[in-house]
Amino acid sequence: MKQLNVGIVGRSYDILIDHNLLSKIGELISKRLEPSQTIVITHPSIRNLFGKKIESGLTATGYLPDFIEIPEGESSKSLKQAEMVYDRMLEMNCDRKSTLIALGGGVVGDLTGFIAATYQRGISFVQIPTTLLSQVDSSVGGKTAVNHPRGKNMIGAFYQPKLVVVDIDTLQTLPLKEYRAGIAEVVKYGIIADEKLFTFLENYTKEILSLDRECLEYIIETSCAIKAKVVEKDELENRHRMILNFGHTFGHSIETLTNYTEYLHGEALAIGMIQAAWLSVETGECAKDVPIRITNLLKKFNLPIDPPNLKPEDIIRSMYHDKKTTHNKLRFILVKDIGSVKIVDNVSELPVKAVLNKNH
Repeated sequence: MKQLNVGIVGRSYDILIDHNLLSKIGELISKRLEPSQTIVITHPSIRNLFGKKIESGLTATGYLPDFIEIPEGESSKSLKQAEMVYDRMLEMNCDRKSTLIALGGGVVGDLTGFIAATYQRGISFVQIPTTLLSQVDSSVGGKTAVNHPRGKNMIGAFYQPKLVVVDIDTLQTLPLKEYRAGIAEVVKYGIIADEKLFTFLENYTKEILSLDRECLEYIIETSCAIKAKVVEKDELENRHRMILNFGHTFGHSIETLTNYTEYLHGEALAIGMIQAAWLSVETGECAKDVPIRITNLLKKFNLPIDPPNLKPEDIIRSMYHDKKTTHNKLRFILVKDIGSVKIVDNVSELPVKAVLNKNH
């Protein structure tokens, strides 16, 4: 079993990566927590796949879990859905020693973390991500949130889990479309911090798409290690952590303007990273071969590379709601070369419009 640690003073926690971890979940939790009760928050389809294994893993250690099911899709990341979960928890008499378990992808993890951060001013929660995207990204780092009609993740808190359990076996049942969307986040880590990881993705595309065990372990562990290091340095995203948002300013605007219904997050991110790379060319930060190399890799993984037909002025207007935007000035993460990025404040609208108006 691979074990990484996110070393935040007073709030450090482990990331465990291995196969067949769901059946050991009770034992893994009991080494770190003493919950009065365990509540698993998940989607119905995820419960059908892994509910019995989680339940037996918890009951083996003496926990009798309750389950709260939420609807599939980004629309569940809402204050309305959070209120419905609060209602259920109050009916169950959940107290400050209750522990929530997020079993699912980014939507389940973000919502569960937000509820854990706010129920009775904060209770423990454990992340069990079941998608590649959540395993390498959203389950680590303590960003919890729900969406607002005018922007993604606008209502939330920084609130760290007590444990992240990555059972690689859960990827066997993940639809290929969602798996590929998760790969977009792995590509992002290569771009922002690790040229070796990026080259590995270029060289082992076929094996990764075939869910090769060794390849999966390598890309998940490497991605989590990069994120853990960034979070340790800047937990509350005062500045350095913003590099994790490479491609997200364009990507989030695409998601928002298409009402979170046309693209998976990783698909919107793929388009956003290409646009951010061309913006880097437009502003003189990198050579043209960088966005071309990024585009070619995303193509190999059959991710979308062409932006939707949206008005540039609508996209730019949406960008001003981005959380990196301060004092009404656009801020972007721009790439200098594969493995190296920089945070650029006060980017003019002109080069952004130039990128949006071009069909690269």
